[in-house]
Amino acid sequence: MPIDHFNGVRIYWEQTGASGPPVVFVHGSWGDHHNWDAVVPALARTCRVFTYDRRGHSQSERPAGQGHIDEDVNDLAALIRANGLTPAHVVGNSFGAAIALKLAASEPDLFASLAVHEPPLLALIEGHPMLAAVHQRIGAVVETLRSGNSTLGAEQFVETVALGRGAWAQLPPAMQQTFVFNAPTWLDEMNEGEHVMTVDLGRLATFSRPVLISQGDQSPPFFAAILDRVAVAFPHAQRHTFRGAGHVPHVTHPDEYVGVVTRFLESARG
Repeated sequence: MPIDHFNGVRIYWEQTGASGPPVVFVHGSWGDHHNWDAVVPALARTCRVFTYDRRGHSQSERPAGQGHIDEDVNDLAALIRANGLTPAHVVGNSFGAAIALKLAASEPDLFASLAVHEPPLLALIEGHPMLAAVHQRIGAVVETLRSGNSTLGAEQFVETVALGRGAWAQLPPAMQQTFVFNAPTWLDEMNEGEHVMTVDLGRLATFSRPVLISQGDQSPPFFAAILDRVAVAFPHAQRHTFRGAGHVPHVTHPDEYVGVVTRFLESARG
C-alpha cells in the first residue's frame, strides 16, 4: 500500500473496498492503522475505507523535534484531498477524535459526516473534581517514559488512564509492541501542552454535517464529562453508549461498532 508525502512527512495509508462513500478512520495515540482491523472488512463491503498511520506512528515517518497536533490535522486534510475524497465521512477514536474535531472546526467542507469516540480534550472540563487525579496519572506515565522505560509506561497508560486494571494483559502481543514502539510520539503529544487538549467549540457550532458522538460505559468517567461539553456544540448530534465497552469499542466490540457506524453512515447519506 502507498507511502505518500503529506506536508513533507512520509505517511503510510491503505484503502480497503472498491466502491461506496469514502470513510477515513483516524486512530488514537500509541496505535496505528491496525487498530481498525476488526471493523474494516465489514465496513468495506459498502464503503471505501481509508486507514493510515499518523505521523510518528509505526510505518509513517517520525520527524525530529517537537510535534504539534495542527500537523496531524493538516495531514488528515491532505490525505482527504490527495485521494479526491471530499466530502469524506471521518471517524476518529481518542486522540484521533480530537484531530477530527479540530479539522471539522477549521475545514468543515472536507466532511460528509463526523463520528468521534471519547476525545481526551481535558481542557474542556478544567476545574472538574476528577481532573486532578487524571493529570496525576498522566504525569506518572510521562515520568516513566522520560526515564526510558517505554514498556512500563505503555502498560501504565493502558491500565491507569485509558482502559483500566488488567487490560494490558488482555491486549494481543502485537498490539502491546505497537504501544511500546509508539510511546515516544505520545510523550511528544503531552509535551506540546494545553493546545492538544482543547477545541474551539464556537467554531464547531457552525459545523452542519451529521455528527455521531459515542462513549463506552466502562470508560473512565472523565470521557463522558468531555463529551457533554462537545455535545453543546452539536445539539442535533446522535449519541451512542457502548454497553460493556470502554475506550476502544472497535477493538473489543467490533460487531456492535460496525452496526452503529453503518447505521450512522446510512442516515448521514440519507
